[in-house]
Amino acid sequence: MSIELLANIIGLIGTALVVGTYFLMQLNKLDPKGLRFNLLNLCGATFLLISLLVHFNLASFIIEVFWIAASLIGIYNYWRSKRA
Repeated sequence: MSIELLANIIGLIGTALVVGTYFLMQLNKLDPKGLRFNLLNLCGATFLLISLLVHFNLASFIIEVFWIAASLIGIYNYWRSKRA
């Protein structure tokens, strides 16, 4: 399997995770402040970022970095609220 094909597969999985997570949130199946929502977004954005290392696009790279940061903030806030 070529690295380009592998990058495309990883990117498609990442896209499915991010879009699927958003879709489930809109259907009220996931709490946007919940751990699952943020972990799924983090995984999806990370997979997309990995695929961008092979098929680089600056705009997509920047948005995935911010998406990862937002997910990490959400995870932090989730754990902080559980400790309080």
